[in-house]
Amino acid sequence: MLNHYETVFIMTPVLSDEQMKETVKKIKSLLKEKKAEIIFEDNWGLRKLAYPIKKLSTGFYYLIEFKAEGNFIADLELTFKREERILRFLTVAQDKHAVAYSEKKRLKAADAKVKENV
Repeated sequence: MLNHYETVFIMTPVLSDEQMKETVKKIKSLLKEKKAEIIFEDNWGLRKLAYPIKKLSTGFYYLIEFKAEGNFIADLELTFKREERILRFLTVAQDKHAVAYSEKKRLKAADAKVKENV
């Protein structure tokens, strides 16, 4: 059975736009390689960090929601640790309430976007 997960990772702010896209592509290709189903992804962009990491005060945030086998998370987190462009990461298993909340939030955002374009 596939579990729902949400992972957020922070990339170093000194990356070019192309390097940032490469890093995200690497993570997504690992997910696809391990037969994970990507449900949603969102580029949160450059944000201020709560505290300095490696003397940096900002970072590029990226969120990916996906379904995968539980034993895959160890591989994903090992990739995060080995990737020098990633400052921090957090992967959380979602229960049915979190999944429902995420779906509701996405629908609300989609409705707002539709109303904005009308």
